[in-house]
Amino acid sequence: MTNVIIKTAVFRGKKIRKTIHNNEWWFVVVDVVAALTDSTNPTDYLNKIRQRDPELAKGYGQIVHPLSILTTGGPQKLNCANTEGLFRIIQSIPSPKAEPFKRWLARVGYERVQEIEDPELATKRTRALYQAKGYSDAWIEKRMRSIAIRDELTDEWKKRGVKEQREYAILTAEISKAAFGLTPAEYAGFKRLKRENLRDHMTDLELIFSMLGEAATTEIARNRDAQGFPQNQHAAQNGGGVAGNARRELETKSGRKVVTRENYLALTQTAKKPKQIKS
Repeated sequence: MTNVIIKTAVFRGKKIRKTIHNNEWWFVVVDVVAALTDSTNPTDYLNKIRQRDPELAKGYGQIVHPLSILTTGGPQKLNCANTEGLFRIIQSIPSPKAEPFKRWLARVGYERVQEIEDPELATKRTRALYQAKGYSDAWIEKRMRSIAIRDELTDEWKKRGVKEQREYAILTAEISKAAFGLTPAEYAGFKRLKRENLRDHMTDLELIFSMLGEAATTEIARNRDAQGFPQNQHAAQNGGGVAGNARRELETKSGRKVVTRENYLALTQTAKKPKQIKS
């Protein structure tokens, strides 16, 4: 299976899966139909549209392409279309949502094109989002660095025959367990998180040790020329162990635990609140 990036966009509360193909966004067609029509059977609705529009039916095979999309039943080939193709399909859908959707589609599609031409734009958008949420510039620098280190690690795994999604999750859990004594799921539970991104709720030190574990794993996998899942699993355990040893040494000498239930943003917001003087 071709390695692809699967993400979810949201239009008026409806989730639309999308993936990068040939350096542009491709959207799952049945998701778009469901978002525009509220149909309980978007596949059937789409077939009826093609029957009503002979020109669309004739060119449908050139508009859509089956791409690998992760579903609840595992990776499946689903028909996807790029921005231009979706505009053609939308022409045949009588929906009051069509025009707002076109504007939304043009925006999300164009942003990706911009980011491909100038990767710094993606970084700037991410920074702006964190700033808007109240994170400090110092924390954002660490978070951006952690994203770069994570990307480097997953790129290395991809080169070394590790399959995406499930195996990535297992290896990530191995690093986290060795570094912090907790898998990501256990860590999120410890911090009382539900669907929030765990790393967005880490303190400075937690981020630093996460980066160390993943950077060490990348270095070990390269130097050992680890191939396939078992060898990379061993490298992940060792890389996480490097961070775990450093964390324990710091905790011994500082007298304070690195892993905390608090999150960075809550800590900084608490610190900014003026102390109330008791009368």
